[in-house]
Amino acid sequence: MSSSTSPRSFTLNDFDFELPPELIAQHPTAERSGSRLLDGAPGAVTDRIFRDLPGLLNPVDLLVFNDTKVIKARIFGEKASGGKLELLIERVLQGHQVVAHMKVSKKPLLGGKMHMAGGAHNGGFDAVLLGRWPDANGPLFHLQLSDEPHALMEKHGVMPLPPYIERPAGTADHEDTEEDAERYQTVFARAPGAVAAPTAALHFDEGVLAALAARGVHTASVTLHVGAGTFQPVKTENITEHHMHSEWYEVPEATQQAIAECKARGGQVVAVGTTTVRTLESWAKFNQASGDTEIFITPGFEFKVVDLLITNFHLPKSTLMMLVSAFAGYEHIMGLYRHAIAQKYRFFSYGDSMLLRRRT
Repeated sequence: MSSSTSPRSFTLNDFDFELPPELIAQHPTAERSGSRLLDGAPGAVTDRIFRDLPGLLNPVDLLVFNDTKVIKARIFGEKASGGKLELLIERVLQGHQVVAHMKVSKKPLLGGKMHMAGGAHNGGFDAVLLGRWPDANGPLFHLQLSDEPHALMEKHGVMPLPPYIERPAGTADHEDTEEDAERYQTVFARAPGAVAAPTAALHFDEGVLAALAARGVHTASVTLHVGAGTFQPVKTENITEHHMHSEWYEVPEATQQAIAECKARGGQVVAVGTTTVRTLESWAKFNQASGDTEIFITPGFEFKVVDLLITNFHLPKSTLMMLVSAFAGYEHIMGLYRHAIAQKYRFFSYGDSMLLRRRT
């Protein structure tokens, strides 16, 4: 199931595939752990249910979660001149400042004021444009808010659902559905800062966590605040020319120790989601326990920490398709995707999951 051992050069088109639109999940399953799990063991691909996961792991293994919490980062407002706009707050800085994506017909001038959620004069808040970010030509906008950003988002924002999840007009535009407010968040979300959920972790519920504990499987957590760049398409056919988005991460000392102990006892480090892989492998590659990472994992990457990966099914031509291909082998991954499509697995954030072994 693995490709040739000789080096191969990949292009963007290698990671394309035909996905029937009806397989893009628009809503979560009735129960988190009732979703399907494709056990992608080489040579023994098996269709399972996610609640089967504890039986596939050993007491010596270590599950590592991303404990980031999705913030209500999408906020609507208007320029002082009256033009409608939408902010997607990507990162909170010091002093009530934020970095955000802006959707507006004509960008406001430097120093321009925006009235968000009605503006400060009408129960909302104001934002002033300080410049671009991270530099004068950066793709994001640096803003000064009139109050504490997290409190403002909690009061006035809505969940930033992925662009491929559609809601009837008038529902998700200015308010969350009860379903999305609950289900587009993991049960162990702790650290506010993500604008997209670490979706492989959405399948875990209290029943699965209890079964894992009863089996003796160890757990630990990292934090990576998932940015909107996770949905950014790759536009260069030569994938080495793609510039990855930056995301903030942290690997706590307790997790570093848990990984060392797992390796010492012969256990497997099981990453829950590609964000956890990016975090752990950034730590290992750059020897930094926290900071910003732009790590781009493509076939040929040498993994140093992660042995197993739980992940959802990803977009064609995405950096995440490249990551899972690097992890489990390109030919194997493409075969698993053909199987998943034939068996009508549900794709993307609210979709089903797969369990992958690191290619050796």
